[in-house]
Amino acid sequence: MRPHCTTALAALARWLTPQVWKEAHRAAGRRRSKRWDLHPLVMVLVVMTWTAGDSEAERFASARAFYVARHQRQQRPGESLAGFQKALAQSPLPVLHALFAAVRRLVASRWGRDWSSGGFVAVACDGSRQQCPRSAALEKRLGCCGKKDSAPMLYLTSLVLLPAGLLWSWCVGPGTASEHDQLRQLLPTLPRCALLVGDACFLGYDLFTDSGAAGADFLVRVSSRAYLYTDGRRRLRRYRQGPVYYWPGPARKQGRPPLRLRLIRVAGRKGRDVWLLTSVLESTRLSRRQAAEVYRWRWRAEGVYRTYKRTLPKLKLWGRTEALVYREAEVSLLALQLLLLQGVKRQRVGSAVVLVSGSPRQALLRLRGEITVALGAELGPRQRRWYRERLQRVRAGGPGKKVRRKWPRRKDHKPPKPPKVRVIPRPLKAKLRRYFDVA
Repeated sequence: MRPHCTTALAALARWLTPQVWKEAHRAAGRRRSKRWDLHPLVMVLVVMTWTAGDSEAERFASARAFYVARHQRQQRPGESLAGFQKALAQSPLPVLHALFAAVRRLVASRWGRDWSSGGFVAVACDGSRQQCPRSAALEKRLGCCGKKDSAPMLYLTSLVLLPAGLLWSWCVGPGTASEHDQLRQLLPTLPRCALLVGDACFLGYDLFTDSGAAGADFLVRVSSRAYLYTDGRRRLRRYRQGPVYYWPGPARKQGRPPLRLRLIRVAGRKGRDVWLLTSVLESTRLSRRQAAEVYRWRWRAEGVYRTYKRTLPKLKLWGRTEALVYREAEVSLLALQLLLLQGVKRQRVGSAVVLVSGSPRQALLRLRGEITVALGAELGPRQRRWYRERLQRVRAGGPGKKVRRKWPRRKDHKPPKPPKVRVIPRPLKAKLRRYFDVA
């Protein structure tokens, strides 16, 4: 099928439409900062996620110059990185969430008919931690998670549409946040007829009941820590699928009813079988082969995090305060969603039309090339001179201001002890005189 847009930047305007910005401005109300309105603030941060540079100041200079080149008739945003960070820290998170919801509604209106497979919309759920700088403010607010003296981290939980591998929605919290709690916050964003696909970490009575109340089915992998009950005896060697009851001890003590589910066994390589638990009881709606194929798609959610951390790259955030890292993570995930939207295409398989994903790396290189062309062709003489001078000043500048702090190590550093000074003995003194006499 023919592509809808010829360039990547034109395809970007296809998703960030005036109606999307109108809904975000409606949630924002009045803005305090005149130089950094919502539109330049979000667009500069999105382009900073895409551009390449050795420092954050270099990426900011390129992103700000690109925004000026594409919006010549609008008011110029601020020129300093400090002012940009201050305006970003003051931007309300509900306004950004309204912008993300508007983009989701636009994607659902255009591609909602093509992403269902077998009557379900497969949505994978997965989480990952993201490292933050070791600043005193972040260590105080976020603390350490995992090992002792580890760096401050954020926990990201995202929903990915399968099989296209398209980022749908996300939730950001501290590194010690619960993956189940973040998934409960994402349940209202699920599309209709959603089938949640997760690994063995998403096992829980409350999580299953909440997903059912949200109108979504689930398909999760179970391990030996899951206790399931059957009506009669079953031989596991010949087990394929059948109804089971999930009724953990805390739910029984609270007087809550058991959950009637279906257990599916999928044969794996070298005897490593995969056990799946689903709320779809009828095999006519979700067959054993279809369940195995849908769970195999779940690995594309891991590829989304790999694209986010390695291709963009966002392995480590640059904000040094809690307000900055939260907003940077939220908007950078929007940049990842827009990047993945560039590669998603419709493909006809038999009589059906499905969504397939392209190469995020190729889409990113195409975006960077068009940004470079825009910086050379659309900037005026004074704007181009300002950009070159700012870029040269940033690249020639030395290291920033350092703060002397104790760096965590595996073992405490022990300074070397003083040397041992002793009186020379008589036999050694005689040899020493003999050497000096010869010399």
